[in-house]
Amino acid sequence: MPEQPRVELVCPAGTLPALHAAVDNGADAVYLGLRDGLNARNFPGLNFSLADARRGIEYAHERHARVFVALNVYPQPNRWPAATAAVDAAAGAGADAVILADPGLLAYAAERHPGLNRHLSVQASASNWRALEFYQQRFGVRRAVLPRVLSLAQVRRVIERVSMEIEVFGFGSLCIMVEGRCALSAHVTGESPNTHGVCSPAHAVRWQERPTGRQARLSGVLIDEFAPHEPAGYPTLCKGRFEALGALMHALEEPASLSVLELLPQLLAAGVSAIKVEGRQRSPAYVAQVTRALRVALDSCRRDPGNYRPPAACGAALERLAEGRTHTLGAYNRPWQ
Repeated sequence: MPEQPRVELVCPAGTLPALHAAVDNGADAVYLGLRDGLNARNFPGLNFSLADARRGIEYAHERHARVFVALNVYPQPNRWPAATAAVDAAAGAGADAVILADPGLLAYAAERHPGLNRHLSVQASASNWRALEFYQQRFGVRRAVLPRVLSLAQVRRVIERVSMEIEVFGFGSLCIMVEGRCALSAHVTGESPNTHGVCSPAHAVRWQERPTGRQARLSGVLIDEFAPHEPAGYPTLCKGRFEALGALMHALEEPASLSVLELLPQLLAAGVSAIKVEGRQRSPAYVAQVTRALRVALDSCRRDPGNYRPPAACGAALERLAEGRTHTLGAYNRPWQ
């Protein structure tokens, strides 16, 4: 079987050291956000100053990697000047693309910076080919990131119907919502992730030490309790443990990471243009290990897709980094769809 075309490996960069880690370990592209509250990982201490963004873009370009700037929230009227200024800043810094969700920002970018590639964020929640076709025709979108709710067959059908590039998630945290339609955190905190950029804003998170363990609260609501020696991840409402049906359990979502290692041949054959890693909130060490593992797996699959088997070392590396120490194929593994 002939070698498959190269599929772009797109990795997260929450900080400049994480960008270096991604590029140095084989990322074809990295994505980052500016410190303006206009991207979907709006955490204190995360994201780039404009000066660091310029340095990161220069570093990546010198090593033949691309940089995408995420501006993927839906700005409210009072944030519109900041949002358009961020598009201008990304273009001026030499970004290879902006990742946008808001139609107004897409229109602004198309009009003011026609030479700047526009990628449709997963936050736009476009999960069918007609929606994707609309964004392509109206705003000149070149690439779309699909929500993590489509089966492999559905991804394949989308690619068959559209002429734009399609990017899919390959590793990282999952979300029970169709991205772009977040409601749980907004209900509890009063701040929508789609406008404020984070599903558990830091000011709403409280940890309390109790004799029974460490409690995690979001706006005063108890969403989990961890035993004294149990690892405690950053609290999100969908992954909390609640009493349901007479038992204490993860009633909404079990902590697990998406991993498509075993599906790489099918995804490449379907025609995906890029495999994306979730995790701009993760450490440089995490980014380095995930990027390295997926680079090896992707190269192995591309060389000989017919005989590809997930490299054992790659699977072991990713499993150590998975939420709950487990991984899943998520919605991709729905053969009835």
